[in-house]
Amino acid sequence: MAGELIVSISGIKDRTLADVAAFRDELAERGVPASYLVAPRLKGGYRLDRDADTVEWLTARRADGDAVVLHGYDEAATKKRRGEFAALPAHEANLRLMGADRVLEHLGLRTRLFAAPGWTVSQGTLTALPRNGFRLVAELGGMTDLVRGTTVRARVVGIGEGFLTEAWWCRTLVLSAERTARRAGTVRIAVAATQLRRSGPRQAMLDAIDLALLHHRAPAVYRWEPQPALTDAA
Repeated sequence: MAGELIVSISGIKDRTLADVAAFRDELAERGVPASYLVAPRLKGGYRLDRDADTVEWLTARRADGDAVVLHGYDEAATKKRRGEFAALPAHEANLRLMGADRVLEHLGLRTRLFAAPGWTVSQGTLTALPRNGFRLVAELGGMTDLVRGTTVRARVVGIGEGFLTEAWWCRTLVLSAERTARRAGTVRIAVAATQLRRSGPRQAMLDAIDLALLHHRAPAVYRWEPQPALTDAA
């Protein structure tokens, strides 16, 4: 995943779907796919298994080349609270992963990719992930292949859901993306769906994307790729 541009969106649900879909159209115009960070439950009592429109939309987008990434089970990260998987021991992480995986499998959205709320995972979570079949974990500072035990170092910056949302931070995100792209690094930017209805954060995301593309970062999604020998054997 070195030298790429990865754009992720979290908090997708019935009330944010229209904003996410509009933003996705703007990404498509640029030839940029999206990675959707999906949790079975969100704040306010939202449950993905009761939101058929969002499930249908996500299913269609994944079939079109986007990615679905498990993003916790039922607790979003905030500036005042550590993320859901940031401090869990292995047995508790295992229970939450099993529950979330079961829901997504039932909805036809099962994924082997994981990114915790707040982008921070405990050692217990890292132990539980491969036991539950997960192959890639995206963290704050990089992306780890849980099968090969290798990590690509690339820090994620974002707007909302644990990241700041002020105008100065939006400008910082754009400058950070441009600097990373100019140095031939992997640009990882994330946005909470609730921020996409605000012109400032949405434009900051698009500016960061355009600058990364200007510096020839290859648009991509979070993914895990098997070794060719294993694919041939299968």
